[in-house]
Amino acid sequence: MSEQIIKATLSDAVDQVLSLVKQQGAQADVIANASESLSLKADQGDLSEHKVTAGQVIGVRVIKGDQVATSYSESLDSDSLASMVNAALTNASFTKADPDQQIRAEGQQIDQQDPSLLQADNTPIEDKIALALALEQDVVSQPRATGAPYNGYSEQTQYQLLANTLGTRCYHSERSFSCYTAALLNHDGKQAMHLGASVSRRFADLDRAHATQLAYQTADALLEGGPVKTGSYPVIFEHDCLSELLGAFGSCFSGDAAKRGTNPWHEKVGKPVADTALTITDVARLDGGMRIKAFDSEGFATADTPLIENGVLVGFLHNSATAQHFGVPHTANAGRSPKGGLDVTSRHDVIAAGKHSDADVHAGEYLELASLQGVHSGANAISGDFSFGASGFVCRNGKRVRPVRGITVAGNFYTMLNEIDAIGNTVLPNYDGAFFAPRIRFARLSIAGE
Repeated sequence: MSEQIIKATLSDAVDQVLSLVKQQGAQADVIANASESLSLKADQGDLSEHKVTAGQVIGVRVIKGDQVATSYSESLDSDSLASMVNAALTNASFTKADPDQQIRAEGQQIDQQDPSLLQADNTPIEDKIALALALEQDVVSQPRATGAPYNGYSEQTQYQLLANTLGTRCYHSERSFSCYTAALLNHDGKQAMHLGASVSRRFADLDRAHATQLAYQTADALLEGGPVKTGSYPVIFEHDCLSELLGAFGSCFSGDAAKRGTNPWHEKVGKPVADTALTITDVARLDGGMRIKAFDSEGFATADTPLIENGVLVGFLHNSATAQHFGVPHTANAGRSPKGGLDVTSRHDVIAAGKHSDADVHAGEYLELASLQGVHSGANAISGDFSFGASGFVCRNGKRVRPVRGITVAGNFYTMLNEIDAIGNTVLPNYDGAFFAPRIRFARLSIAGE
């Protein structure tokens, strides 16, 4: 189905919903999504999954007086839309008043049909199947590989229309491609596994070699690893690990968490919270970013939001409701799916480049952590304390000396941000294009080993 037809279908449904809401004397915003996806999985030389799906969902957030409720439907027929609106209005009559939530994006007109985000794809399905099978073959053909238990290719095309009773109407479309594989090694009673992946806006830009080499070479390098002596060590996290760690404590940047009283930094705006060399920004659009969107889930135009500048907490990510609560400008970081309520979300987490050279960051001996286990279950976002399993390497002057496994890394996230030895001068993305950062060497974390 062409994009024009999909957009027209979503538009008709949204118009019906807004008309029904207005008839009831309420205000609302509506999010309608349509998606098409392909998923391929390979197992032992055969295609174990070939799934093609298409779907649509529409969700309404109604506000009548100070009462708010949401409802959704996976059908766009008139009866289903009417039932959805009636359910939301009925639910609103039973909800607790929330005067902070109002429809505030007035007259916003944003039509993001960006060719760079929705690139044409004429790749034959045979080539996509061949890629899924080749990922597995690339791994199992390696000398010490005993299997590749997870191999796959996926693509997704998404269309979204957002509109409200104040005349806002915003449209977004995008397409993404990804592939992944996991290398499993068994040798002399030891086992190691690592995942490699690639994400892009075009099929041709998927890096199969990077995914398979990362998976196999890391698993192979870690296979003979063992614990280090228990103690305090300087640590450098691989990008994906650092992204995981930052995500586990992301509530410290959330205006919604601050409103609920679960943000430990809720009284620290304008005060130092990190090393003076650290600057973190929520960036709306940048080259290689996979979370580019011209508007947030209320319909406001997105922009960059400074979070930490030179160690000082500048502010939080806000939707219009949290901004109203604190009496500050919103940052166009509203997050809401058709099936959910209003929240706060980030775009791209970007840590600014520091002043240290690669040699400075990697000088002397330190631990490089390449894999973390149980990050979210082992992290307390309020206290900042964390403890989880890890694997990686003892390194000296940028060279891996020996692999390390069976250790536990522990510390306090908020303390860690104040104990930084060096921040590199080159910013690189993680695998999914949502996190951009230089190499950062943290001064000391507790390692439980032998």
